[in-house]
Amino acid sequence: MNYLLSALFTLLTFIGFAQPNTEVYLLDISITDEFTVSKVQNISQNDGYDNQPSFKNNEELLFAKTRNGQTDIAYYNLQQKTTEWLSHTPQGGEYSPIQIPDSEYISAVRLDTTGLQRLYRYDTEDNNSKMMVDNLQVAYYSFLNKEKALAAVLDGDELALTVINFSKKQVDTVVRNVGRSLHRIGATEMMSYTFLNDEGNYDVYQWDMAKGESFFVAQLPIGIQDHIWLDEARLLIGSGSQLFMLDLFGEGDWEKIGDVASSNISEITRMAISPDKKHLALVGLPKDTSDK
Repeated sequence: MNYLLSALFTLLTFIGFAQPNTEVYLLDISITDEFTVSKVQNISQNDGYDNQPSFKNNEELLFAKTRNGQTDIAYYNLQQKTTEWLSHTPQGGEYSPIQIPDSEYISAVRLDTTGLQRLYRYDTEDNNSKMMVDNLQVAYYSFLNKEKALAAVLDGDELALTVINFSKKQVDTVVRNVGRSLHRIGATEMMSYTFLNDEGNYDVYQWDMAKGESFFVAQLPIGIQDHIWLDEARLLIGSGSQLFMLDLFGEGDWEKIGDVASSNISEITRMAISPDKKHLALVGLPKDTSDK
């Protein structure tokens, strides 16, 4: 029992389950001339933890959604405006669902009721699942391709940046004391991660998956953990109800480019952008909830 409570506490600490009643919102966006937002929708509409969105493609959005006291994989169809369940795991709950590149499978971090935490692959046709890598407590991850991923792995009371090669069954720890925000940068061999600096804030770094080299990109504002890439040169973050962009070829400052307070959204955290750059998914709190 003590082990299970410890495992649950560790997962909740790193995955952020303590953030109450989060919702997943879908926005129409335009980033051609300037960044604009329209048609803001709450697509989760659910009590509890709804979080960690990722686009399966331009028409479908995956996210973790609370059901019967645990989280399962859900997907939202943008055209039909419907939500379906892609997993039902009585012995555990899924977090961080992502479409595995160039495959029919979906991946997710699963926390079993026994306390076991692993990265799994799911076949959505028959609901079968398979552990993707043994003996590795993956907390967060992002794919370069179907063979390689960058992961933040539980290592005591911190997260360790780890390169996973699934085909070679090879795992290499490269940096410790990292954060939860991991992304591939466009179609490059570069991926980004966050590192907790001496001031207690997060810096964004690039990791070259081909060369195994790391490069500083930018410092996130105080209190911000999450970032995404609009393209290979522009970063997007959320703070409160506001959206900020950093152009790496610009002035070097975070520029406010949007505000969703009028849509009753606050405390923006995780975000995802569709492949065609027409939609943005973000996690936030309904403003009346956050004010309590």
